[in-house]
Amino acid sequence: MNPDRLGLLHEVADAVAAAMAGVTDFGPSGVRQGQYALDVVTNEAALGVLRRAGLGVLSEESGFEPGSTGEVVVIDPIDGSTNASRGVRYFATAMCVVDADGPSAALVANQATGERYWALRGGGAWCDGVRLRPTGCTELSDAIIGLNGLPPSPLGYRQCRVLGAVALDLCLVAAGVLDGYVDCVEEAHGVWDYLASVLICREAGVEVADLHARELAVVDHDSRRTPIAAATPQLFAHLSAARRR
Repeated sequence: MNPDRLGLLHEVADAVAAAMAGVTDFGPSGVRQGQYALDVVTNEAALGVLRRAGLGVLSEESGFEPGSTGEVVVIDPIDGSTNASRGVRYFATAMCVVDADGPSAALVANQATGERYWALRGGGAWCDGVRLRPTGCTELSDAIIGLNGLPPSPLGYRQCRVLGAVALDLCLVAAGVLDGYVDCVEEAHGVWDYLASVLICREAGVEVADLHARELAVVDHDSRRTPIAAATPQLFAHLSAARRR
């Protein structure tokens, strides 16, 4: 693991923020369905930094590019681009460096508020210099849960929130703001959506896994997963069982 990679991820987040400051077109890109013009602009800004550093890139917006270092940065330049296009202040740049041993460094930068969540493998998880710790919630009936989509019937949680950016949702579980997260839409998320936050969650002590027990750390543009996260193993078991039902 190269600790300098975290500095590089911050540099990428800065470049994306600068690119966003010049965006005036918040409509569709016209390239593919669901892509916004701001996705294209911010992706080019991110690629400029990563290419100079020689890292491979797997981006939602431009696919895979090999690098020279043996590492790959899995990136969503703007997770929550619909939020950004509509003025909802909840969207982020999410990045994870993957080396031969798996995810090694991660950064999720809320580009609307300036908050930054990060983790290094074996080094804990942090937000703006404060170490992240999840809640101790064990009972689903006590839990406030983040959702993607809505279940056909309530899962038994106390309350839920549907916020529109899974990278940030998972970080809120790591930070103890939410007790858990569940994806209620099958196969909705590519690895760029969640991988940075998976490392952050695990370094904070949060249990996170795919609903169907598949590997989450895959460097593959076509793979989709259904992530679930919870503050404690007990809550994870309850939440997973409720989601499967």
